[in-house]
Amino acid sequence: MASVQVFGSPASAEVARVLTCLFEKEVDFQLIRTDTYKGKERKPDYLKLQPSGQSLTYEDGKKTLVDSRAICLHIANTYAEQGNKDLLGRGTLERASIEQWLRTESEIFNQPSSTLVFYLAFAPLKKLEMDEEEVKRSKKELERVLDIYEKRLDEVKYLAGDKFTLADLAHLPNTHRLMTLVPECAAMFKERPNVMKWWEAISSRQKWTRVVDLQKEAPAIA
Repeated sequence: MASVQVFGSPASAEVARVLTCLFEKEVDFQLIRTDTYKGKERKPDYLKLQPSGQSLTYEDGKKTLVDSRAICLHIANTYAEQGNKDLLGRGTLERASIEQWLRTESEIFNQPSSTLVFYLAFAPLKKLEMDEEEVKRSKKELERVLDIYEKRLDEVKYLAGDKFTLADLAHLPNTHRLMTLVPECAAMFKERPNVMKWWEAISSRQKWTRVVDLQKEAPAIA
């Protein structure tokens, strides 16, 4: 049995981010599917690992983590000499640039993109009330971030330089949702040629398409 275990559903953006990193680093792992929406209704064995019932738990030997970005950093550091060795850079300057753009994703891109996915893709299915002001604000924030990316990607192929890194990987789950589930947000990317070229490059990576395939498979068991 693989020492690395991931508890969660590939449909979760947090889980998808971690799975992509594991594939990029060619780390053997076991995926134990859980239902993203069950929370504390999950099976007792799972709740021993994650009492709050969060959608992601990562185990590597005796180490347990629940934040997807921290997990990706852990994977890239722990398995530095296997798989894609560029994920965290090969020197101090490269790593600093990667970490800068990782913070940009976490602090500036994630909030508006997650909000728009929730209100424009998932809320209608659940018949939840729309927060029009929040949607409007998030659209403006996303436009602003994409303008920054468009300028940056006019200078380099990927956000942190000319190689695919964790900075790009972190954007995959939410951007995929926006591109496939929210046409009005997909248009924001398509209107920016550098951003669109970048998205086509990162979303066509075989490691990511494996995660997309996992999202289409059987639902959770725990």
